[in-house]
Amino acid sequence: MDGSSPHTGRRPDPRRAPYDVLAVIAVGGALGALARFEAGRLWPTPAGAFPWTTLTVNAVGCLVIGFFLVAVTEIFTPHRLLRPFFGTGVLGGFTTFSTYCLDIERLVDAGRALTALAYLASTIVAAAAAVTAGAFGARRLLADRSAS
Repeated sequence: MDGSSPHTGRRPDPRRAPYDVLAVIAVGGALGALARFEAGRLWPTPAGAFPWTTLTVNAVGCLVIGFFLVAVTEIFTPHRLLRPFFGTGVLGGFTTFSTYCLDIERLVDAGRALTALAYLASTIVAAAAAVTAGAFGARRLLADRSAS
């Protein structure tokens, strides 16, 4: 791959910052982080407990990204700012794999190593299953809609 733009065939000018892309990522990230914050407020996890909220947020985010990416890459051509806004910004701000790592550390520090291990494994399985289900669901749902 030569790094050229798929739209013009020319290399992008590295001195020209894509401020519109950065702006929509920032706005989307703020919205996603706010949604994640509210999920934590509505469903708080007590210290030392299994972090169901973080696991659920990450699984939901993976389900949505699986669906979204299939829709915008295989089904329709979106506006060029939709993927950075929603995929990188909103869903990047919503999912929280850094909190996932911190949750594992807190569980280990609280002497709950087996719970930490179960959380570590269940999040990976849930995330992989969710993104796969989202992609599969998008293909099925959107293919059925285009066939009718």
